[in-house]
Order: sequence, then structure tokens, then C-alpha cells
Amino acid sequence: MAAGTKKKQDKKKTLVIVESPAKAKTIEKYLGTEYMVKASMGHLIDLPKSRLAIDVDHDFEPEYITVRGRAKLLKELQGDAKKAEMVLLASDNDREGEAIAYHLQNAIQEKAESTPIKRIVFNEITPLAIKEAVNKPADINEALVNAQKARRVLDRLVGYNLSPLLWKKVKNGLSAGRVQSVALRLICDREREVESFIPEEYWTLDADFKKGKSAFTAQLVSWKGEKPVLPNEKAVQELIEQLKQTKAEVVDRKESEKTIRPKPPFTTSKLQQAAANRLGFTSKKTMQIAQQLYEGVNIGSSRVGLITYMRTDSVRISQAALTDVRNWIAEHYPKDLPQEAISYSVEKKAQDAHEAIRPTYVTYTPDAVKEYLTRDQLKLYTIIWERFVSSQMNPARSKTISLDIACGDGIFRISGSKLIEKGFYRVIKVLTSKEEKDTSLPEVSIGEQLEIVKFYPEQHFTQGPSRYTDATIVKTLEEKGIGRPSTYAPIISVLLERYYVSRSNKQLVPTMLGRMISDMLVEYFPNVVDVGFTATMESKLDQVEENKVSWPQMIREFYDPFSKRVQEVQQTLESYKGSLDEKTEFTCELCGKPMVKKLGRFGYFLACSGFPECKNTKSIPLAKCPRPGCTGDIVARKNKGRGKEFYGCTRYPECDFITHYKPLSINCPKCGWFLVEKYDKQNGTHKACINPDCDYLHSAEDEAGSEHDGED
Repeated sequence: MAAGTKKKQDKKKTLVIVESPAKAKTIEKYLGTEYMVKASMGHLIDLPKSRLAIDVDHDFEPEYITVRGRAKLLKELQGDAKKAEMVLLASDNDREGEAIAYHLQNAIQEKAESTPIKRIVFNEITPLAIKEAVNKPADINEALVNAQKARRVLDRLVGYNLSPLLWKKVKNGLSAGRVQSVALRLICDREREVESFIPEEYWTLDADFKKGKSAFTAQLVSWKGEKPVLPNEKAVQELIEQLKQTKAEVVDRKESEKTIRPKPPFTTSKLQQAAANRLGFTSKKTMQIAQQLYEGVNIGSSRVGLITYMRTDSVRISQAALTDVRNWIAEHYPKDLPQEAISYSVEKKAQDAHEAIRPTYVTYTPDAVKEYLTRDQLKLYTIIWERFVSSQMNPARSKTISLDIACGDGIFRISGSKLIEKGFYRVIKVLTSKEEKDTSLPEVSIGEQLEIVKFYPEQHFTQGPSRYTDATIVKTLEEKGIGRPSTYAPIISVLLERYYVSRSNKQLVPTMLGRMISDMLVEYFPNVVDVGFTATMESKLDQVEENKVSWPQMIREFYDPFSKRVQEVQQTLESYKGSLDEKTEFTCELCGKPMVKKLGRFGYFLACSGFPECKNTKSIPLAKCPRPGCTGDIVARKNKGRGKEFYGCTRYPECDFITHYKPLSINCPKCGWFLVEKYDKQNGTHKACINPDCDYLHSAEDEAGSEHDGED
């Protein structure tokens, strides 16, 4: 009996290696005692950080080392592998995951030659998917490994050639990345459009009409058969005087029906866009929460991966998932189940290795799991669940009615719409759209006379181009073929961490430093930051993955002209370092020497030219204090507690003027105070006078005269 027990204890286990402890915890619950599940914590073997480590003369062969601080963990995994019957490498099912598995296989084989090593992949962490994967072990996908190697080498060659150039010519500690630099260029180009845009004033005119007890508001859409042009208050008042002499009559009533089709399930980029627009999540936050839902959440006594793999550019759905969702719809909304499953076309450039992002079990509705999830997890899970289930339901139908009311030469119009068939909207709560919101119309017919109650003229200013947000930059990168599902969130994060870009009202705004880096790269390395060129490189990396292109050859075609250009620029480009220190009229109050304007990590500041003997620094004046009789300047300040920036007078506490809006280098033509950039949901980003008693916003004719009034 004792011998039998010992034999049972000696039975070797299968070692499964995943990337994260959360994933290990979930999978361990599914596999039972014959398996041991360990986490590699991401890459254990990678390129060294301190040097290039690419042999450019011999097919760009990378020199890999054990990541600093990971040797102990690697040794433990090698020891576990020696004792195991078999090793299953279960890192993520993508390029990065394949590379992790490849390096682990090589490292384990060195110490445990006799232990068989296999690769398993799965798209969701559920008992069925894991057991199926374990029963179908395969070999490492060399093409995927090569695609990751090519991307890593390419990015290393760009970064390790451009960064030292920036240190030498611009400022120490800077860095430039291949894909991030293109995104930075897009953000900088958009900022120029925002800055150069001059808002123009225009007016709209609404009117209240009444029939019996029912009153409603319509907008002027036509004047003398053309679109009304109302450039200022005078024009709109003149028109109102003419309209007051007229009578109102309903002259047209139109009805139309529209079919609203459901959208396909989420891809990575569409999930990031929806989470940004609907939930206010950054791309980084969306991916972090999606990772938690994918890796596993405790639902009662069981642990479940709630969604499929979150890095995908495909809208494909497995047959089993389609059957599940159709059965669920048949049970809960039988009238809204289409006869056939709905299929969505996959874009040509989509990898299609994974399914779309969907819930692993449709029966886990948001209501069923809400007590087990954090608030943010529930929000993200809800939009994933809604989008997937609605994608397999009947379209909705809406009916729109519009009324035209004639007042002399003017036509006022009011439109209202309502859903006549809810269709897929029955399962949607968080992802509601304007089509679902009903607007009612009064019951009137053609020829009826209406009473004109009141006119409402309203001033507006034309809106310029919007700055990029997380949602719109991801959308643009995807449309232009730059980056891939796994890179969208890191691209934004890197730009923010390097302080090339900052966030303001959820908008991405380039810093002075970011603009300088972008301008230099555009001038001297136009190819590297060219959108079309970068998209072509992405396409070639995809071809490496498909085994259509040799990766060393692909990199050679890029590297030889790039390396030559780097050498030319090293020799010919004058250093920006001296030019960054601009002379100013300010004098150091400590030693009397002139102050110079310098560019630091967080923007420009004033520093004493007597450095290092005198280390005096201070903020740059952004505007003159507008308080009557005050001679101070407005500078940027920060609260000690939360570190929130505001702008205040240098003569504080004698003068307590402060504002939370950044001064622009333009003075108000009406009152002489400075203009600021404001933001609100109704008007978006717009320019306005800081004087509370001045109504000046911005107009084209005044802009030209005030452009240079407030410049230093």
C-alpha cells in the first residue's frame, strides 16, 4: 500500500507555462492535479537595454540575453521542466506570445534536454477551450516568431540610431520610436490646423409655433429658396423684422423609414474607440480591464475568463459561439432572431487569427455577473456583451417625419423620429445611439395655420478641426494601416510618458518638446515619419508572418539607406542645443546676469546664463496681469497637493489674480485683457476673453488686428 502511494506521488506532472499569475490561477482550476501551471511574467529573454545588440553585417541576428532580474524565475522554470513529464507553452496567441514561447523552449531545452516541449494556443480561457488546446499540442510557429523578431529588430535599429542623434543635436535623454514618431507627427500636424483656424461668427434662427395647446420649436432652413446666411446680429434682426409681418402655414409633411443594421462585434480598435467615447476610458485603461476579463474573474465558487482574447482585428465568430448566441436570442427575444446567422466581412488587412472580442458565455449577462465585477470591469463587459448579442439580431426600423412651415420667404423645419421596430436595440443599454431616442411631433397637417409665438436668434462660432483623442487617434492609425491591435495603446502611452504629448480635456496636445522632435524628424527623416511608408512596413511585417518575405532581406532594404542618412545627418546637422537657449530681456534677480529661455522636459522655462555658478530658474511670463495698476506677469503655477496647473500673477500675494485657463499670446481687441483657450461640451475647444465683463469670443475681422498685440 505504501509503495503504491509512493508511486502515485512520483508520477510526473505536465508543466504549463503562461504569461501572467491571473491566467495561471484560472487555468490551474480547469486542469486538475496532473498539471502544474506557472507564470513567466512576460518576456524572460530579450534584447539588452544598454546597447544595439543587432549584428547588422550578418543578417541582423539579434543577441538575446536573460532579462535583468529574471534569472531566478527562469532557473525555477528550468528546474520544474526537468521534473515534468512534458512542458506546454501557453503564452498569448499572437506574435509576442509566440516569441515568448520560442525563447522559453530554447532556454528549457538547454537544461532539460529529455523533456518534450510543445506549444498550445487558445482564444478564450474556458474549461472547454483549455482542455481542447491541451489535447492538441503543436510546434512553435516559426513564421510568427520571425514576424516578432523582425518588428523588434526594426524598432531597435530606428530607436538606437535616432535617439543618440537627438541627444547630440537636441537634448540629452530624448528618444524616438518608429511607429510612435508617426503618431506624434499626426498629432502635431493636427495641432497646427487647430492653431491656424480662425473662428467665424454666424447666427441661427429658431421660432416657437403654436397650434391650440401644443407648442413646438422649428429652425429656419431656407430663405428665398436658399440656405440662410446670417453672419451677424444685425442680419438676423433685419430678417426677424420681415418675418414678423408674415403668417405661418404648414406647407409640407414628409415621412420616411430607415433600416438601422446592428454593428459587428468588437475588434481591438473599435473596442478602444467605444470605451473612450461611451465610458471615458483611455486606450491603456481599456486594455488593462479587458486583460482582467480575459484572464479570469471569480464568479461565485468558479473562476471564468469572461471574454475572448482582446487583441484582434477580425470580426469572425466561431460556429459554437454563433449557435450559443442564437439559442439565447431564441429564448429571450424570439421575434428578433434572424432566420440565418449574420456574417460580417473581414477587412483584407485583418490577420483573422482570432475571433472578434465577445463574451465566452452569453448566459453570463451583465446583470448576472455585476456583483462579481468592479464598476469599470462591468462597464467594459457590458458594452462587449451588448455589441456581440446585438450583432446577431434583426435590424431596427425608424420612422422620421419632418414638417415645413412657411413664413413669407422663409421655411422653418422640425423633424422627429421614433423606432417602429426595436430589433437589436432591445439588448442595448449602454451603447444606445441617437436613433433610439424618440422625438415627438405635433399633430398638424398641410395647409394648417400656426401662431408664431417667439423668435430665438442664437450666435455661434464655426468650429475648427478637433484635436485627436484616444478614440480618434486609434481610428486614424487603424484606417491608415499604422500599428496593429497590440500596439495602439502602447503608442499613446509612450508619447505621454516621454512628455511629447499631454492630455487636456481628453484631447492629445503635443508639447513644445514633442513638436521640436517631430519637426526635426519630418525635415531630416521624412521616410521614417511618413504615414504611407510606415503602413507599407506594417504590411511587409505581415508578409513575414505569412512566410511570403524573408525578414533579413526586408530589413536590409530599409536599413542600408536609413543608416546612410543617419551618418549624413550626424555630420551635417547643426546642433539645436545652442539654439534652444534663447536670449530674453529678463535679468536674474540673484546675480544680475541675463536670463535665457530653455526647453525642459515639461516645456520652456527661464534659467540664469550664469549657470552653474547661479542656478536660478523661474517660469516664463505668458501674459501681462490684466488687473488695473498691476505690473506683474501671469505665469504657470502648480498646486502642492494634486499638482494641478493654474496661472497666476508673479506679484502674489499683493495681487491674487488667478485663472485655470492657459493664456494665449493674443490680447482681446475689445478690452485689452488676454485671450485664453476654453473647453466645454457644448462648444468644444474655443478662444475667449478672460475678462468676465467682456463678451468677446472670437471673430475673423478682429483676429488680424490682434494677432501680434500680446506677443512677448
